[in-house]
Amino acid sequence: MQVHKARFENAPELRGPRAFFLDLDGTLLDIADHPHQVSIDADLVGLLEALRRAAGGALALISGRPIADIDRLLARPGFCLAGQHGAERRDFSGTMHRHDVSRAALEEARRRFGMMAARHPALVLEDKGVNLALHFRAAPALRAEMQEMVHGLAGELGGEFEVQLGKMVVELRPSGKDKGVAIAEFLEETPFRGRAPVFVGDDLTDEPGFELINRLEGHSVKVGEGESAARWRLPDSAAVRAWLAGIVARSGETA
Repeated sequence: MQVHKARFENAPELRGPRAFFLDLDGTLLDIADHPHQVSIDADLVGLLEALRRAAGGALALISGRPIADIDRLLARPGFCLAGQHGAERRDFSGTMHRHDVSRAALEEARRRFGMMAARHPALVLEDKGVNLALHFRAAPALRAEMQEMVHGLAGELGGEFEVQLGKMVVELRPSGKDKGVAIAEFLEETPFRGRAPVFVGDDLTDEPGFELINRLEGHSVKVGEGESAARWRLPDSAAVRAWLAGIVARSGETA
């Protein structure tokens, strides 16, 4: 990861046609102790719908959550989504794209993750479908042990999966899929094609997206503290929402 010092402690002023790619947890929403404790308020849904209209439909949420979980949280169909760090994606036409993984490797990964979680009750096991995550927010002392075990498991599975580190979580995701790949796939399609990309995220899982955006000379925006490839920075989810609301207001849309 090429680390940049953010140009400014704020986000850029945007001009011209843009395509927006937004992470969810930690970016638009505050992080919760458990993924299932998160809810999305009506104001955020209204803001996203207004931003989508202002961007001519070129808005996608890029999340580690499964698409079914994001739909449940939004309670509003029709958003372009990439879930499980790009292992599944719903495009503007509503077509679903899913990454094929070895069923045998996935079942072995599930079995081993279940053993780890049973050994340490403070861990939270999240089975997303083709991604598996162990959250250790309630047991931070287990970080090194969990990361070592998951790295070892990834090696045993013969390249089918890669390790993805995040905030108090270690995850296995299918090889060759990440948030940068998902954004690149959207940018090949209508209505994203030809628009300058903007990606906002907060975690290590978002760094591939930042690096892609930088190569495309778009705007990469990191939320919160920590080293990052992003070139701009906002302090928290409230600041992200305020920035997006300003973009909507300048477009003449109503959130």
